[in-house]
This record gives sequence, C-alpha cells and structure tokens, in this order.
Amino acid sequence: MAEELSYVIVTPYSMRKSRTGGIIARLISRTGLDLVRGRIFAPGKELTEKFADQVVTDPDPRHRKTQELLGNYILKNFQPDGTGYRPRVLLLVFRGDGAIAKIRNVVGHIVNERTSGETIRDTFGDYITDKDGNVTYFEPAVIAPPDAQAAERDLQLWAHYSDSDGGLLDDAVQFPASVNVQKTLVLIKPDNFRFPNARPGGVIDVFSRTGLYIIGFKVHRMSVAQAEEFYRPVLDVLMDKLKDPTGARVRLLVEDELGCPLNDDVQRKLGDLLGPIAGRNNWESIVQFMAGMRPSDCPADRRSDPGSEKCIALVYQGIDAVRKIREVLGPTDPSKAPPGSIRREFGQTIMVNAAHASDSAENAEREMKIVQIDENNFKPLIDVQFA
Repeated sequence: MAEELSYVIVTPYSMRKSRTGGIIARLISRTGLDLVRGRIFAPGKELTEKFADQVVTDPDPRHRKTQELLGNYILKNFQPDGTGYRPRVLLLVFRGDGAIAKIRNVVGHIVNERTSGETIRDTFGDYITDKDGNVTYFEPAVIAPPDAQAAERDLQLWAHYSDSDGGLLDDAVQFPASVNVQKTLVLIKPDNFRFPNARPGGVIDVFSRTGLYIIGFKVHRMSVAQAEEFYRPVLDVLMDKLKDPTGARVRLLVEDELGCPLNDDVQRKLGDLLGPIAGRNNWESIVQFMAGMRPSDCPADRRSDPGSEKCIALVYQGIDAVRKIREVLGPTDPSKAPPGSIRREFGQTIMVNAAHASDSAENAEREMKIVQIDENNFKPLIDVQFA
C-alpha cells in the first residue's frame, strides 16, 4: 500500500460531549497511522457551505442519498447559528500506508445498524429511523473521506480556510461576564507516542472530566531551543534542590571507596560544588526527553530545528481552568499521585509522567508562546503534499 494522507473531523457534538479523547484513542491504536497534524476550527458560512457541497458527489442514488444526509448535517451543525455560538470541530491529519482505507474502516459506515461497538460511529454516532425507514435522528460522530480524491479535495479546502476559520479560538465559547475564565496549556508528552496506542486519547479523555473546552490543538515537535526556554525555570530549581542530596551521596561514596570520613561542612561544600552540575545534567535529560537531543550535544545550527519527539499541545479554556487541569493531572511524581489522576494512571517516573500542565495563567501564556500554539503547521503540509 502507498503512503497517504487522510483526515478525520470530530464533529461539534462529539466535542461538546467530550468524546474527543475516546475517538483519538481508537484512531491511533486501531489504524497504526501517524497523527501528523491537528487543528481546531470554528467554520464560517463559506467554508461550511463549500464542504457540505463537496461531500455530495456520488451519482449512484443510494449512495448519494447518504451523502446528502451528511451534507445537510454539516450545513445545520458546523456554522454559527446567529446566537453567538460558534461550533468547534477538530480536524486530525493521519499519514501512513493505506491511510484512507484504514481510517474508513475504523470510522465505519453511516448506516451502522448491523454492528455494535466495532467502529467509531457504532460507539459514538447515531442513525435512527422510523418504521418507514425515514431518518429521525442522525449524528455521525466524525467525518472522513471515502477515497483519495475526496481526501485531497477536502484537505485543500480546509487548508485554504485554516487561517481565517482555525487556530486558537479564544472567542468560540461564551461565558458569563462575572466568572474567572482562564486558558491553560497541556502537553501530551512524548512517552505516549513510543508506538501507536490508545494512551494519547486516554490522557485527553481524563482531562475531559474537568468540563473545560478545547480551543487549541497542535501536533508539535519541540526544538532544543524551545525545550530549553520552556524548562528554563526548572534549571535553577534543580541546581539548588540537588545540592544537599548530591553532597550526601558523594560523601557516602567517598567514605565507602576511600574509607575517609568526611564532616558535615565538607558535605555541604561538595553539594555546593557538584549540586549545580547534577541539576544541569537532570535538566538536560528533560530537554532530551522532550526534544530528542541534549543541549550540550546539539550543534548551534540545529537548535531551532523540529525535534525528533512528538507531543500534542492543547489549550483548555473555562472557569478556573488552571486549577481544574492540575487537579486531574496529579503531582509530578506518579507514585504520589491519587488514584484516577493522569499521572497515576499513565505516568512512570518524575520525568516520564504522561503530561504537562501550566501552573498559572501567566505561565500558560508564556508556554503557549514558546510552543507557538497558534502556528498554522497544517496548511504548509497540505500545500506541499498536493502541490
């Protein structure tokens, strides 16, 4: 099979019902494809109408009727309704051998009466008819292309509108004027992407318990320069924090190896000397974990290149968002995290701990700027792929 690009659009209803994580988990784990891009859209009237028109192409009356049902659904549910509400959809781009067929098989057919729970639409969608066969309720859960021609056509359409209708959707969700609305950044860390599995979606699914809204989504490969800047505040903390334990450890090693007893003053001096070195070494390991290379090993001309490690950056918005996200995430050490928290469920060590979340609204703004959460890395991929 040839390597292809395909897409899945998570519908507004699926996003409102916090089904995004479950859908992503199925798509990655059951297709084995590489999730290469993701972008949140609040489609405008023009994009919605063009996309609805594009999905109706089959001359066969039976298939065309199903496509018309989907086109009408898009017209009704994707665009603003005049009340100020702006539906959000998440467009995910996958790459791999036979991507279009693999996505289609996992998504399932719109008419899903013959199966139960086997596909995404079986589980998250609805197709209900009356005794005469007339559709009384329809929710497709996701939208995916039927063939390569549709995939190329649709991806080019969404890429064309990706700046005007997509990105960081600050004003897509309305809140009462008196509440404390915050934005916070979450990173689904590289340990979730070692092989195609359900973990990235599972982590997102747990975050959905907060009742917050996803208003930004980016598949990101952090450069060494970005990782250094992102974790810069951690460096000073580690260099100071490791003084005492490093001094105590070196004292034990010296006394054991040389049989030479050391006093507390010597231990403190050893900690002052070697603690910062140990702290920097630990910090470089964090940068390597996130970007794929230690700063001390990275040539100057490669510091800004995208790293080898993948993460997903999400922006959550809502009332008291920072606290809610961090409570669900759990403490840095997974062994100390409470049951049901993300780090207890998915974390392994203090560094390999599944996800990062901003610890304040101010740091969220700083971190979003570093990872360039509003960068449109979707359109360049599509432009190159279908040039």
